[in-house]
Amino acid sequence: MNKTLLFIRVIFIVLCAAASWLVCYAIKEWDQYRLIAVTVGLLIGALVILVDVLLKGFSLRGLSAITFGLAAGSLVAWLIARSPLLDQGDPQYIYLTRLGLFVICSYLGTVIALRGRDEFNLVIPYVRFVPHEVDVPLVVVDSSALIDGRIARVCETQFLGAALIIPTFVLGELQEIAGSSDTFKQARGRRGLDVLNELRQIKHIDIRIHQSEVARRQDMDAKLVFIAQSLRAKLLTTDLNLAKMAQFHGVPWLNLHALEKSLRPALVLGESIEVELIKTGKDEGQAVGYLADGSMVVVNQARAFMGKRVTAEITGVLPTAGGKMIFANLLGEVGPA
Repeated sequence: MNKTLLFIRVIFIVLCAAASWLVCYAIKEWDQYRLIAVTVGLLIGALVILVDVLLKGFSLRGLSAITFGLAAGSLVAWLIARSPLLDQGDPQYIYLTRLGLFVICSYLGTVIALRGRDEFNLVIPYVRFVPHEVDVPLVVVDSSALIDGRIARVCETQFLGAALIIPTFVLGELQEIAGSSDTFKQARGRRGLDVLNELRQIKHIDIRIHQSEVARRQDMDAKLVFIAQSLRAKLLTTDLNLAKMAQFHGVPWLNLHALEKSLRPALVLGESIEVELIKTGKDEGQAVGYLADGSMVVVNQARAFMGKRVTAEITGVLPTAGGKMIFANLLGEVGPA
């Protein structure tokens, strides 16, 4: 527990006990009940602190939503109570009806406001965790981008100068996947959590946790698009279905696959490349290897270097449906670093 918070709580309990003692001091009839009063004061202080502990994690946005819901419900109850419907009748029944309206409308207003906390941010903008006219660009990150892992390497290069917004339901999804009984899903979930920890260790990256929940797993994509819309942010994902939904709603999305493709160096004739030979080619003396982007390299007169890394000079590039096929002549084996 934070030492400052502990100190404040102790002081609060002491003040409650002292206030109870002072009440008995001011009222002569209660003078003989000072011990009981101090005990009651201590219990009241402890009860308030217990409520404080139970409300741990309750955000300011939730409190604002409750306040708004109570105000809206009270207003509706007041309008109905002042309507001609309750002008005449037994005063006792009218009083009970108004009391019931106040309790019911306040409850319904509070529940509706809490369920739609994100929509509530659009009604009262100042309760959002970022202002409308924010200078820092925002990027909403989904679980697929975290599991993919490339986002950490992109952020390390400082090419992405934006604050990363990670909704709490995305964190919950990663934890759920990491705890799955399926070994494959478990590995994916743990990789996503590891990438998130890597991002937290990058000093120049601004990571913000968006307090937002979803009732059903099917609503996650729609909620991600809504958050990006409301925050005027971009969406970072590797899920093509989510990307299409974002495009339909006019939300720009960042495509890591397109970024990787655009960063591939252009290969020209006569250029030297390094490649590891892993299998034999169709023609005599040929050996085949693959570049990091998946392009196949056919090296002539290199079958004797199978399983080794060699340098080769490009003699031709043939585009195919599966990628590029590169033909090259052997220059020599790559020596030890």
